[in-house]
Amino acid sequence: MARMVIIYRKPADVEAFERHYFETHVPLVRKIPGFRKYEISRGPVAVLAGSPDVHLVATVYFDDFEAMKRGFASPEGQAAGADRRIYAPDDSGVQIFAFDDHAV
Repeated sequence: MARMVIIYRKPADVEAFERHYFETHVPLVRKIPGFRKYEISRGPVAVLAGSPDVHLVATVYFDDFEAMKRGFASPEGQAAGADRRIYAPDDSGVQIFAFDDHAV
């Protein structure tokens, strides 16, 4: 399984962020080919190291890393990526990590 973890810092307008994120962005991501599951983690967020201004953590799952790459290269994936720049335009407020998970 592969996953993408997106960490959002607290936005200036929390209400506008939440409205756009849940009403527009999440439905766009769910249309990405190969998408399997979407998890949201939100406050309180325990920060053991680093910045304490985490607002929301999203984890999106795909069958494998190649499926994730194909999904985000698709028109639906490109639309979701472009949409992220609408509700979180400042890249300094977002951290994105992609993992190719293997059980051990």
